[in-house]
Amino acid sequence: MIHNIIDTTTTIVAPATAEGGAVMVVRLSGNNAIEIADKMFRGRTRLTEAKGYTLHYGHVVDTHGNIIDDVVVAIFRTPHSYTGDDTVEITLHGSHHITQATLRLAIEHGARMATAGEFTRRAFLNGKMDLSRAEAVADVIASDSQWSHNIASTQMRGDYSTRLNMLRNELLRLCSLLELELDFSEEDVEFADRTELKNILIKIEQEINYLCSSFTLGNAIKNGVNVAIIGEPNVGKSTLLNRLIGDDCAMVSDIAGTTRDTIEATTIIDGIRFRFVDTAGLRTTDDKLEQMGIERTHRAIAKAHIILHLASAEDPIFCDYNTISSSQHYIRIVNKIDKHVSSDYIAHDNTLHVSAKENIGIDCLREKLRSVVDTSSLNSNSVVVSNMRHYEALSLANDALQDAQRALDINLSGDLISEDIRRVIHHLGEITGDITSDDILQSIFSKFCIGK
Repeated sequence: MIHNIIDTTTTIVAPATAEGGAVMVVRLSGNNAIEIADKMFRGRTRLTEAKGYTLHYGHVVDTHGNIIDDVVVAIFRTPHSYTGDDTVEITLHGSHHITQATLRLAIEHGARMATAGEFTRRAFLNGKMDLSRAEAVADVIASDSQWSHNIASTQMRGDYSTRLNMLRNELLRLCSLLELELDFSEEDVEFADRTELKNILIKIEQEINYLCSSFTLGNAIKNGVNVAIIGEPNVGKSTLLNRLIGDDCAMVSDIAGTTRDTIEATTIIDGIRFRFVDTAGLRTTDDKLEQMGIERTHRAIAKAHIILHLASAEDPIFCDYNTISSSQHYIRIVNKIDKHVSSDYIAHDNTLHVSAKENIGIDCLREKLRSVVDTSSLNSNSVVVSNMRHYEALSLANDALQDAQRALDINLSGDLISEDIRRVIHHLGEITGDITSDDILQSIFSKFCIGK
């Protein structure tokens, strides 16, 4: 498929590392990348004569011959580069002035500034990686925990793509056999054994179902596990939030109703990012602002993976909330156990007892939170779906696959069965980029940072 979303012949330039470090890397890529870099560089060897995978020490000089900086230049010749084009990476000192001067000089010599994600987009268009691996590049950069990095790294290495391509190739083989029957329709022959075909479709459906089912875990790991802290006013929700994240992000007061809006904060527990939401206390009130906060509390509960329901040890009563679903993890917590516990209180095995103020039982709570996210089935090679676009495509592929099985069950003709299988192939191809549109590509790569 031809993609005309951008001119891929122009040489592009951008910083490939973030500012603020001791060194900065400026990357050029395109047909004239080496020639442009050669005009900027003074060293022992002309860059136009240099071999690929070589390093060169020298100076970047402006058009008047003035030295801008001492640099090391790396040369990568097509097609053996990240983008598949000639590529030059200039490592210089991390000064903002030096970086900007080098970028301006490259532009004066014929390069243009790269757009967001343009280097990776060119790698995709040049066949260096498929679309799912290209998206994983952005996920690796954005990963902020051990497990989110593991999932993105597995996808970037191509394990996920390999799995999808195996499914597509098997489906393409089945389609070719079914469609071959059309050429011999008058002879009433079957090249695709219907029993074997049924078994293969069931096997592929199980594989797609596995990938779809992994999305709940993958999405939570990638974006963080949403945890809503709920309870009546003045039971210590804000104190608990501050204790869990190790910072005073929420205002604490003995005055009931102090928290009138949701307060969000994140922390990492054993390689998993948790996103906590401290909510307004649930009670009946005539205060308009507090009512608005309570409405937001109910919305936070609906979005949460885990509900931490707090009650005070002084009055440990847990009111029932119908908004909590069976798919959410519900944890009851009696807080303030450093104070007098009501004599009417009867302990339950599924209730945690803590003092957020005195840091009692908080480690047990962290362990409980971490146990909710079951990563026991994951290893360095686990394929997990964490991208919503991929999940939607897999769901559509599964629908088409079930249509194909129904067509097979009622003994429809091979061309009709093949049509449903082609739909499965189409949706799997949307994930890898074999089937895509310019609008989708623009949307995906616009989320990348400049220089990647």
